[in-house]
Amino acid sequence: MNDPGPASSQAGGTFFEGPIAARAGVGLKARHYRTILRDEPDIGWFEVHPENYMGAGGPPHRYLTAIRERYPLSLHGVGLSIGGDRPLDKEHLRRLKALVDRYEPGLFSEHLAWSTHDEGYLNDLLPLPYTEETLVRVAGHVDEVQSAVGRQMLLENPSTYVRFAESDLSEVDFIAELAARTGCGLLLDVNNVHVQATNHGFDAAGYIDAFPVEHVGEIHLAGHARETDDLGQPLLIDAHDREVDRIVWDLYARVIRRAGPLPTLIEWDANVPEWPVLFSEAMLAEDVMRAETAPMVSGAAEREPGVLAG
Repeated sequence: MNDPGPASSQAGGTFFEGPIAARAGVGLKARHYRTILRDEPDIGWFEVHPENYMGAGGPPHRYLTAIRERYPLSLHGVGLSIGGDRPLDKEHLRRLKALVDRYEPGLFSEHLAWSTHDEGYLNDLLPLPYTEETLVRVAGHVDEVQSAVGRQMLLENPSTYVRFAESDLSEVDFIAELAARTGCGLLLDVNNVHVQATNHGFDAAGYIDAFPVEHVGEIHLAGHARETDDLGQPLLIDAHDREVDRIVWDLYARVIRRAGPLPTLIEWDANVPEWPVLFSEAMLAEDVMRAETAPMVSGAAEREPGVLAG
């Protein structure tokens, strides 16, 4: 395959135009660059972590530019530490803004978590206490990011293994209030819901039913590892290293029945498989969207004959 050539610093009208459709996408991995450019598979979109592309140039930008010319792109940040108790990193925001301007992503998201303490960065996305004090701080950070980047940010529900005793809001209520105060959108990670429900002993379906899906702009699906804690109880780890679990597929179908089709990402960040395996997982998500949307379309046609016919 020919080299994709040098990356331009701005879109220049050459990028794939239009918003991200309600289709399945996958995380873009370097091992798949050449396959994607050679075969141009029928995939809805790609997502990248902006922190991996904050250098000025080089092969990652050459390939990302070439792929961006053919497909919509989403940026999913992991380094802003939205929930941190210190000011946001202005240099990180500057680099993020430059990347958004350069690639014009259809969606931009971050995690409801913190990963900084004093002057250090931690290699984890850590949970927050759901209190009014935390809500005020996180809302301020969300407002700052959206103003700096110049677009709406989607915020992802976390995957956690411990919870704060001082929380006086449920996670769903906290997230809903955050969206109401800031105008941010939401990224619903269905695997995170299942992981937390197992680890903390609550009903995942009830969480899904209460979640403010009217604010959801993207869905994530991933695989998890099953372990046991010191008491012999099930402990799920949000590993992103295998196929999506059957229970998570069932919860995803429940979301689609409530919200309708939405851009859906297959997250597979460790033990990344060959392209056909990843592509097949994405096609399963599209199968679920079609299957769960069909009753809606059929019902609409029955109520209003001819409306969908043209």
